[in-house]
Amino acid sequence: MSEGKNSKMKKVALFLPFLAFALLAGVFFSQLGKDTQYMPSALIGKTLPDFSLVSLETNEVMNNKDLGEQGFLINFWGTWCPACSFEHDYLMKLASEGIDIVGIDYKDETAAAIKWLDEKGDPYSVVLLDELGNFGIDMGVTGAPETFVVNAEGIVTYRHQGIVNEQVWQEMKGYLK
Repeated sequence: MSEGKNSKMKKVALFLPFLAFALLAGVFFSQLGKDTQYMPSALIGKTLPDFSLVSLETNEVMNNKDLGEQGFLINFWGTWCPACSFEHDYLMKLASEGIDIVGIDYKDETAAAIKWLDEKGDPYSVVLLDELGNFGIDMGVTGAPETFVVNAEGIVTYRHQGIVNEQVWQEMKGYLK
C-alpha cells in the first residue's frame, strides 16, 4: 500500500509544474490589452484645484476663476514633447470649431513656447506657464500631453493621458456638459 501512495505522490508532483504554469499563464493572459501606463485621476468629480499661474501673453497672474463659466479643456504640453507636436494640429481643429482649450505650458522655457506657438499656431484661449510643474502635480499629471475636461460647474470630469485625436475626442466631448 505504501508503494501505491508513493506512485500517486509522484504523479501529483509531476503535475504541479504544469498547474503552476497554467495559473501564471492565466494571470498574464488576463492582463493582455490593459493600458499599463494608465493611472486613474483622483480629481474626477472634484472641483478644479486652485492655482495662480502667469499668462504667456500678458504676464498677468491668473487663477481658476479667470477661466470662464463654460466647459473647457486643459491641455498640458511642452515644446520638448514630441507627442505634443503631433497632437497640435488636432487641437487647432478643435479650437477652430469653438472648443475652449486652456494650454498649460508644462516645465518649459517661455521663449521656446512663444516661438513654438508663433510657428505652429495657437489653439489655446489662454496659455499659462507651469515652469516648475507645481500645478501639474496638483492635477496629477504624469507627463505631456495630458488633457482634462472641466465642465461648466468647474468640476474635472475626464482625464486623458496621451495624444488627443478624433477617436479620443469622440469619447471626451460628452464630458464637457
